[in-house]
Amino acid sequence: MEELIEITCHWCGERIEIAVDVSGGADQSYVEDCWVCCRPNAIRVRVSEDGACDAWTEDA
Repeated sequence: MEELIEITCHWCGERIEIAVDVSGGADQSYVEDCWVCCRPNAIRVRVSEDGACDAWTEDA
């Protein structure tokens, strides 16, 4: 099951929407390119037991 989450691009500061697979586990990390500046964002996702998602970018 996917959930749409908004994050801020680490490089250009634009808000972008990403699809998070909540069935992928409690702690996830992956890289997704910003659709505005095309630079890669290292994204961390934490999914709580009730299915709520929290996502943020980190230094790559």
